[in-house]
Amino acid sequence: MPIDLLPFLSPLPLLVIAAISFSSQALRPKYLPALSEGAALLSFLAAVLCAAGLILQGAATSPLIGLYGLGFAARLDAVSVVMLLLVTFIGWIVIRYAGTYLDGEARQGPFTGWLCLTLAAVLFLVMANNLFQLVLAWIATSLFLHRLLLFYPNRPAAQRAARKKYITARLGDAAVIGAAALLVLAFGTADIGSILKAAASGETGGYAVAAASLLALAAILKSAQFPTHGWLTEVMETPTPVSALLHAGVINAGGFLLIRFADVLLLAPGVLATLVMIGGFTALYGSLVMLTQPAVKTSLAWSTVAQMGFMIMQCGLALFPLALLHIVAHSLYKAHSFLASGGAVERVAAIRRPGPVAIPDAGAVGRAFLAALAIYVLAGLGFGLIHKSPQVIALGAILIFGVAYMLAQGLADAAPKALTRRTALYALATSVGYFALQSAAAYVTADILPATPAPGPLEWVLIVLAVISFGLVAIVQAMFPLWAYHPAAAGLRVHLSNGFYANAVFDRMVGGRSIRKPS
Repeated sequence: MPIDLLPFLSPLPLLVIAAISFSSQALRPKYLPALSEGAALLSFLAAVLCAAGLILQGAATSPLIGLYGLGFAARLDAVSVVMLLLVTFIGWIVIRYAGTYLDGEARQGPFTGWLCLTLAAVLFLVMANNLFQLVLAWIATSLFLHRLLLFYPNRPAAQRAARKKYITARLGDAAVIGAAALLVLAFGTADIGSILKAAASGETGGYAVAAASLLALAAILKSAQFPTHGWLTEVMETPTPVSALLHAGVINAGGFLLIRFADVLLLAPGVLATLVMIGGFTALYGSLVMLTQPAVKTSLAWSTVAQMGFMIMQCGLALFPLALLHIVAHSLYKAHSFLASGGAVERVAAIRRPGPVAIPDAGAVGRAFLAALAIYVLAGLGFGLIHKSPQVIALGAILIFGVAYMLAQGLADAAPKALTRRTALYALATSVGYFALQSAAAYVTADILPATPAPGPLEWVLIVLAVISFGLVAIVQAMFPLWAYHPAAAGLRVHLSNGFYANAVFDRMVGGRSIRKPS
């Protein structure tokens, strides 16, 4: 088989098993779990073949299967291969987990079918080299996910979450369709490779900036950015495999869209600045609300809101290789976190007499920040820190604030020496890992993604504001245990735990509370 057709092998096993799944209506379909797991493994192996083909023969695009310049075409490059590997690997794990998790459910067969269709749609999305295929896969992903969100249709909260997701998804679909139409008008073709090449060379039409604006809007809606984040925090009403599946190119599809059309977005600096502001605010907002959530899965959902905001902000800073790296790292650890959440709760509950909690005071927090910055600078100098772009340096500083939060636990008075040594080692590993992975991501995507441009005056203001804001939030997080239960903070804690009621406002706007009661 020609290398340019290899990507089409990946979704085929999932489509076949989906057809089988919908015909399996038995309470415990005898062979379905094994067949679905085997299909997911075949999809992953097909993605591995794509990676091998890319390494051995380089990037390629398949011939168009369609008419009048519209149809299906696969794009084999570093971005698509990374996403294919990520989606198929997580999909394999989720389908394997779901086989046991849903054992005995009345509708296990249809659930598996919608699960496989969602994964197949994502695979068609990330490999797309034609706007028709991209738009079709984008819409299909949301429609299939909607069926999974309503797996328990009589649960009021599930209905509410699905309704909000449906509304935001349709708005996002309209934005993608509009962006695709404008891209065709601007560049005279629906071939994504040709569009990116023309945008990179400066051959733009008058509609390019408008297309970039709609692409940004679609990404914001897809990746649950404020104030349309509410459905994601209520998705716990679905089976746990769905929560993990979201991280297989579903919730982070907005970031992929921005990365794929990076050359187009660079034509619109104002759009990038807007992404920095919306993404940065969502990241700060989500990380603060997360601190007040008592339920493990709800806390993880708010963490995902924050992480998606951080990903959008990275794209706004034109750090597209780092945004792709962030998608991979976040997807892997968050999918694992959701699937392991039940076991984690059981292990914590089994601890009868937990030891003392190391709560850092203001002095420990101050020492932690100074130590973290020192480690960051020393590690960065080993990777040519002075030659990095301001955006890369600023993003590293923001990440190191998280390291400072971790160090603060180790420097607290009640912390044992073993904890102090361990947090110091983690801080060093994190700093070295950031620069090493950043260099690797930039190298792998050097011929695919554009270099980060020098920041202008507006970009400098946003960079400084972002560093200061994330620094302050990191301080609040580190000292949260000291003041969280103070009477003066009790009211703020209640409002913060409810996300300052932004979700309730959205509910009222879309009629989210007017749901069908269970029969």
